[in-house]
Amino acid sequence: AENQEEEIKMSASVDIRLKRANKVYHEGEVLAGIVVIVSREAVQHQGIFLTMEGVVNLQLSTKSVGVFEAFYNSVKPIQLISSNIEVVKPGKVPSGKTEIPFEFPLLVKGNKVLYETYHGVFVNIQYTLRCDMKRSLLAKDLSKTCEFMVHSLPQKGKLPPNPVDFTITPETLQNIKERSAPPKFLIRGRLNSTNCVITQPLTGELVVESSEVPIKSIELQLVRVETCGCAEGYAREATEIQNIQIAEGDVCHSLPIPIYMVFPRLFTCPTLETTNFKVEFEVNVVMVLHDDHLITENFPLKLCRV
Repeated sequence: AENQEEEIKMSASVDIRLKRANKVYHEGEVLAGIVVIVSREAVQHQGIFLTMEGVVNLQLSTKSVGVFEAFYNSVKPIQLISSNIEVVKPGKVPSGKTEIPFEFPLLVKGNKVLYETYHGVFVNIQYTLRCDMKRSLLAKDLSKTCEFMVHSLPQKGKLPPNPVDFTITPETLQNIKERSAPPKFLIRGRLNSTNCVITQPLTGELVVESSEVPIKSIELQLVRVETCGCAEGYAREATEIQNIQIAEGDVCHSLPIPIYMVFPRLFTCPTLETTNFKVEFEVNVVMVLHDDHLITENFPLKLCRV
């Protein structure tokens, strides 16, 4: 009997196909698609179920573990949405290909909000759809999971641009720990806006007016700042998402260098602040000198969807 079961398991498969190719949905919309079952022969089952779930998973970094007792309650997974339907009652699935349509309304209970899908280090917001085909005691259940994306609803009203002009000199640097004086330099620049629409690039320009030491590289570093915690205390962690080089070698002085960075999908989301966690973003303009001196200027960003 076991071999026969193995045979059926080998010959039956479950798949979930969503109607939308890009798999992006908004609160209030309907998640629609089909469950596809392909099998060589008729398969007996104890019901086919679909489970939709949206969860925020918070993780403490190693340096915060054990610091606050209260943390352990505040970092439990936060459920945003959860629903379960029986698509097919117990019975038999015929051989060949069977397609079963389904629809799930993306409606939340109470005052919960569907935060945007976000894959971070200490904060993860993920939405999944799982199909389970329950089988008798001896046979193994068949299951398939797929992720779908949720985008938060656009912000009402216009986003005011917030241009920032900056000048970087040895005097403006805050994080100099060395006793030796840093080399002399003067850099001017401008970010066109630190209020950013997530679907549009971050833009601006940078001009090296002068530098005593030759420049090796100029880079833009996008940073996520994730905060987990509660009233008793917060753990704030900054990690790099991506690093883009905008200039290589000892660039021409007084020549504007364009700043241009696209926000990556999934790894960025609109700036988010809730009771138990925060997700914020910053950009660092980094200049590497030939003697490996690092000169960094940090700019907090506000990301949103319009």
